[in-house]
Amino acid sequence: MLLNLSRGIDRVTEFVGKAVMWLILLSVLVSAGNAIILKMFSISSNAWLELRWYLFGAAFMLAAAYTLKQNEHVRVDVFYASRSRTTQHWIDLFGHVFFLLPFVVLMTWLLVPYFLQAYSSGEVSSNSSGLIIWPARAFLLAGFCLLVLQAISEIIKKIAVIAGLMEDPHPTLSAKEAAELEVAALVQEIKK
Repeated sequence: MLLNLSRGIDRVTEFVGKAVMWLILLSVLVSAGNAIILKMFSISSNAWLELRWYLFGAAFMLAAAYTLKQNEHVRVDVFYASRSRTTQHWIDLFGHVFFLLPFVVLMTWLLVPYFLQAYSSGEVSSNSSGLIIWPARAFLLAGFCLLVLQAISEIIKKIAVIAGLMEDPHPTLSAKEAAELEVAALVQEIKK
């Protein structure tokens, strides 16, 4: 049951993550178009700059859960990489339960009134020709909501992998395991 929930969350995360990468291209096109219009006609607007920031911010926030799903977040590998894959799973589970999930739940909880205030007041950027603020705050909120869901999915999967209920979705070898395999291969080579 929980693994089905995890698979469903992963599908949503995958869809959103792949869809928002197009926002980067759109951001580049807006930026290039703004630069060309500025050079050719000496006109521009802060709205174009803010739109570019909104698009890039949306791509970054909405793709964060996809990055977590793909196990591509940056880690401090001094301690982590030298451990076995099983120990890495325990480290990930600990980090997800005691750091990631509380942080993203707290951020989601704090962002709800932050978004609602901008939405209900119609708050506009203080820049000349600035855009309304609530879409940017909505992207922040949506990104953290997706991270909450993906954190739950990752916790479910880590428990399932540790319990032997599923294969490791990221079966990479740790540096220690790779070194051990290399040593074993060298020993076999020497024995020949």
